Amino acid sequence: MDQILWRSVDAYFEELLVLPDVALNTALQTSDAAGLPHINVTSCQGKLLQILAEIQRAKAILEIGTLGGYSTIWFARALPADGRLVTLEINPEYAAIAMQNIARAGFAHLVDIRTGVAIESMEQLVQEGTLPFDLIFIDADKSGNPAYLEWSIKLSRPGTVIICDNVVRQGAVLDSSSTDPDVTGTRRFCEMVAGNPALTATAIQTVGSKGYDGFVIARVNDKKEK
Repeated sequence: MDQILWRSVDAYFEELLVLPDVALNTALQTSDAAGLPHINVTSCQGKLLQILAEIQRAKAILEIGTLGGYSTIWFARALPADGRLVTLEINPEYAAIAMQNIARAGFAHLVDIRTGVAIESMEQLVQEGTLPFDLIFIDADKSGNPAYLEWSIKLSRPGTVIICDNVVRQGAVLDSSSTDPDVTGTRRFCEMVAGNPALTATAIQTVGSKGYDGFVIARVNDKKEK
């Protein structure tokens, strides 16, 4: 088993299950031309996010980490006409590219891009009395994951689904002696999820064109602590 095989399997499923899409392909091309890092979710993962949002019947989605808006578009496609998607991006140049991609895909009316430090934006959402989100996707700097989890819970309701990407990190999550902030942040996040009685969670390992990684998916319990 190696990444050549993983890429081939990804390509097989993408060709079979993910139809060609001008808006999504253009979003990737625009992001690439602007020099954005190649860290967006794959097309199969993007479609998984859309399906999970549809299963959840989400009307309000929070995304932490916009990049070029690729995953944002997938999520927006799951929303009803009166839905709302708030996406947080620290880099104003990335946010500008994402705005173009999202508008081109026809979802500017559903998406609220907020630029700045994510924790500050999340605190602002709480202060605004924003309605709780039905689904929250954490995919930003991994060192910030523990704080993102704390604020995500504040912005949730019983039944909210919280998804955190890139938790396996090529297996580095096992290294308790690591000083890598991405690893220590991920480990602390997982420990916090495991120790919080308000959450029920699992982790899924993945392999594919982006290598060996995985995600945590948690549900806020019906008796969420206030």
